[in-house]
Amino acid sequence: MPGRVCASILQRVLTAPVASQGPQLSLLCNYPTQHGQHSLLSSRTNGTAQTCTTSRKSHLSLVGKRGFSTRQDLDFQLSQVQINSILRSNEQSVSVPEFDGRGLCSVRKFESNQLPANSPNEDRRSAVTCLQSKGMLFGVFDGHGGWTCAQALCERLLYYVAVAMMPKHSLEELDRCVEQGRAVPPILQWYKHHSDYNYRDSAALYIEHLRVFWQELLENEEYSQGMSPPDALDLAFRRLDADISLEAQLPLTNSLMKSTAIQVAFAGSTACVAHVGPDVIHVANAGDCRAVLGVQEEDGSWSALPLTSDHNSQNPSEVERIRAQHPPSERDTVLVDDRLLGMLMPLRAFGDVRFKWSLELQQSVMSSLESSVDLDSLNLYNYVPPSYISPPYLDATPEITGHKLRPQDRFLILGSDGLWDELSNQEAVQLVGEHLSGIHLQAPVSQTERKLKLGKLFEVLQKRRARASPALDTNAATHLIRHALGRNDYGELCQERLATMLSLPEDLARLYRDDITVTVVNLNSDLARA
Repeated sequence: MPGRVCASILQRVLTAPVASQGPQLSLLCNYPTQHGQHSLLSSRTNGTAQTCTTSRKSHLSLVGKRGFSTRQDLDFQLSQVQINSILRSNEQSVSVPEFDGRGLCSVRKFESNQLPANSPNEDRRSAVTCLQSKGMLFGVFDGHGGWTCAQALCERLLYYVAVAMMPKHSLEELDRCVEQGRAVPPILQWYKHHSDYNYRDSAALYIEHLRVFWQELLENEEYSQGMSPPDALDLAFRRLDADISLEAQLPLTNSLMKSTAIQVAFAGSTACVAHVGPDVIHVANAGDCRAVLGVQEEDGSWSALPLTSDHNSQNPSEVERIRAQHPPSERDTVLVDDRLLGMLMPLRAFGDVRFKWSLELQQSVMSSLESSVDLDSLNLYNYVPPSYISPPYLDATPEITGHKLRPQDRFLILGSDGLWDELSNQEAVQLVGEHLSGIHLQAPVSQTERKLKLGKLFEVLQKRRARASPALDTNAATHLIRHALGRNDYGELCQERLATMLSLPEDLARLYRDDITVTVVNLNSDLARA
């Protein structure tokens, strides 16, 4: 359901009591809100995050009690300070040095933010500098069926991409260091928000499988200078998905590690990863997250250049791709009500082994788990999707796009589908472009507009005035989220609407909006011009 709903309608809907929310994932309490990085493989830099003094506890008291919702629990009269505190609690801003010791960087800075609707948030994000090769990597991951798969991707996928791009001599040195127990040169420099955390108990397993991956690369006689970014992205997506599937089948003795592996595999996540190199952007996408380039034209206006396509039932070529992989007898059952087998909206995703494994493998794994894992506590149930005849129905093979940077390419927006449910590509680029430049270009009143009746002309003038309103946020990602949820029909920010959307209790918020994750990457247009 779209999130841009009038506040008055929402308040009427919320007068009815709602049933209690089900139990949360039992493993969530086992993971603190912030962990260190894999000490063998990474270095860490914290981006700045602007926060207000309002505490998380007071924030929760504003949006209703966990588990039920009645009118007396709701307070839609959030002040501007309270709204800002909620919107800015997860924002991040990082300036990148123009010269990193290995060459000029195409990224000036990046700004990121998240606003959850699910509890816990099922979206994740990542940003790193590649230390053994050139460029930066940015990722947005939109989980479904829980947060576990997206969490694994945000920790692991960028490592797989970076390792595949490393030259052979660097991988050989890396492997020798691990073998001999010596200090390992870091592969990535991470930019983490203070609330990010890692699967600490699974780190050893993750590093072990990453090492198996780079050892297989070293055994390949054609591998010498490292893979190109598009080849590395493609291989990393497919290999990590295969590792996630394998880990769920392994007889792990550590019960927490086993539970995590099972949850990651049975949950799912889409992924969009961008590699910003010295002169080219490569984007790998599997699912319905998006990457959109903001282009400033010669007249100063802004245009959107999409670098991804959505992998869902609204994409005719994607629908035909899915149908072509199965017998003609399944043509009417592969997609039902715009969902894969009537259940899943994205047509490419990590995890989701229920749409990939054979029935025999599913039954074997579930049977082996019954004696060692509490399936109910993991929200796992022994069911099979309808019309499950010729698996696999789903894969994580990415669609790769390359774009050579030009002077007019000013920024890149990566966003989960929660953003794109509310804003079009052009609207998002327009908002960020005018936010960065501080210039709001207005087209002259057209001849058609001059002939409008007074009421319609008033609407046109209201929309023009909304575009010229001053920005409330320095962070471009926060600016996007504020406008995605708070705009009225004229494009003006409406505090009542925004307060209502942010005040919805946990058990109702997901009915009106999705988790939103946004990363805005400011590009070094001077470097492209040179």
